[in-house]
Amino acid sequence: MEKIASLREPMSMPDSSFPIKIHPPQPRATVVGETIFAHHWHEHMEFLYFTSGRATIECSSIPISYQAGDLCVVNSNELHYGISNSEDLSYYAMIVDVALLHSHTIDAIETKFITPIANNRLLFQNRISGNEEINACMLAIIKELDAKELGYELSIKSHLYRMLSLLVRNYPATLTELDEYRLKLKELERLAPVFAYIDEHYRDKLSVQELAGLAGLSRFHFSRLFKQVTDKTLIDYINLVRINKSENMLRGKSMNVSEIALATGFNDIYYFSRMFKKLKKVSPSEWRNNDG
Repeated sequence: MEKIASLREPMSMPDSSFPIKIHPPQPRATVVGETIFAHHWHEHMEFLYFTSGRATIECSSIPISYQAGDLCVVNSNELHYGISNSEDLSYYAMIVDVALLHSHTIDAIETKFITPIANNRLLFQNRISGNEEINACMLAIIKELDAKELGYELSIKSHLYRMLSLLVRNYPATLTELDEYRLKLKELERLAPVFAYIDEHYRDKLSVQELAGLAGLSRFHFSRLFKQVTDKTLIDYINLVRINKSENMLRGKSMNVSEIALATGFNDIYYFSRMFKKLKKVSPSEWRNNDG
């Protein structure tokens, strides 16, 4: 399957012979409306376990709200994006290469479950709420990978199989969701050059005609497809990218707000401020002060 190369996130593993890693919660407080990760995808599955606060995670352009105790399952190759909805947001991010679970022989587990998961023929619902068994598996894996006592690899693998069995039984995506996902993936692939160009040239003036040409579409068909795929108009998406780019600049405090507006493609500081407040629920100055 051809990938959406422009938004692919390289995913290295600390141990190539045991491809799993966990990012612990960030030590600093988040800001309401802060981008916790920009639009991206990777070939590995990802599990986000929320221990406090609230967030919105957008998977395949569908925004879903999460809170403490919820688990977000990001399927392999699924485009995702996240923002914080509270100052006390805290979560673990576990990245798993499904190759870790491949069998050396073609058995029932391999043919019925592992290969379909790896090839995106078997997908899971994104939001898992209040499932104590799945959460217990997640916490056990976190503990085992942290302690790395003798036999931790066996324990982690057993918990991963347990998690997948619970997901297969209770949280498979519906056939309609599978069909929609496959269609959206193909459409995303067609728009890949557009996403890459916007991410690189967000400071420049971007026209519908120019971007439609990158996708090989007419202006009309491009605008309609872009809205279908991202659930945003082109200008809304460009503004989102520009505002997200401005976050770190505001955090760095080496530039004033007017300079940041110009540096992110806004010729009008008032329009920049209005868009920032619309997307982040606070003004650029309040964001800078809140980030401390």
